[in-house]
Amino acid sequence: MSNSKTRFVIATSVLCLVLVFCTSFSQVSAQDTSSVKKWDFVTDIYLIFPYMKGDIGIGNSITAPVDATPGDIFSKLKFGGMLYLEAHTKKWAITSDLIYMSLNQDITTGDIWYSGTVGVKQLIWEPAAFYRLASFLEVGAGGRLNNLQASIDARRNVFPAGTEEVIENASKTWFDPILITRLTADIKDKWLFQFRGDIGGFGVGSDLTWQLQAYAGYRFTKAFRLTAGYRYLSMDYDKGTDADRFMYNVDTFGPEISFGFNF
Repeated sequence: MSNSKTRFVIATSVLCLVLVFCTSFSQVSAQDTSSVKKWDFVTDIYLIFPYMKGDIGIGNSITAPVDATPGDIFSKLKFGGMLYLEAHTKKWAITSDLIYMSLNQDITTGDIWYSGTVGVKQLIWEPAAFYRLASFLEVGAGGRLNNLQASIDARRNVFPAGTEEVIENASKTWFDPILITRLTADIKDKWLFQFRGDIGGFGVGSDLTWQLQAYAGYRFTKAFRLTAGYRYLSMDYDKGTDADRFMYNVDTFGPEISFGFNF
């Protein structure tokens, strides 16, 4: 199937999903309004201990590999912050996930690269809306707004012997629509479990982006909970040619811990 046909099918599917959401919302709005729906709110401040693996490309086919462990990242981390917000009723949920990191990472040396660093400032904002189909199942749609500032300051091996300096900087902002499924369980109002998966991009921003998250938590009081889990986020973005080219094909994955507050 050609790219144009594939994108048409994807766009049609997304439109159908939006129409389903709109229809469902109108049906809910048409119900008896005498019963006021109660909104609950959750705020999570969390830490991720990430691995990063992939490639970053800036202009003229200059591509630098990235392979970082949590120890590498935290030793080079300049600033990082993560905040999750959610408002929900028994049927609907609105969420916001915000991640910001600024770090420098030593370049992976080899036949091409002699030495150097790769710098990344990354901001991801992920708003989404969910509708509950069953007590354990929600479907949703949203997006990932990505802003990346990348830099390469390195020395590259040249034939037959020697090195040359490579200094490149670039910044890109793009939006990826995503489709989401979320499975949840709340046992005795104490133990919390969640699995979340999404897929998106569809050539609108990234060629493909997907994410898997799994969490388990314990509610100590009505106001406080502690959650631990694992996240795997993959982005494959490659746009532009020659000097305007920007490529970010990186997987970020690792354990997370969050401190949640309900009100």
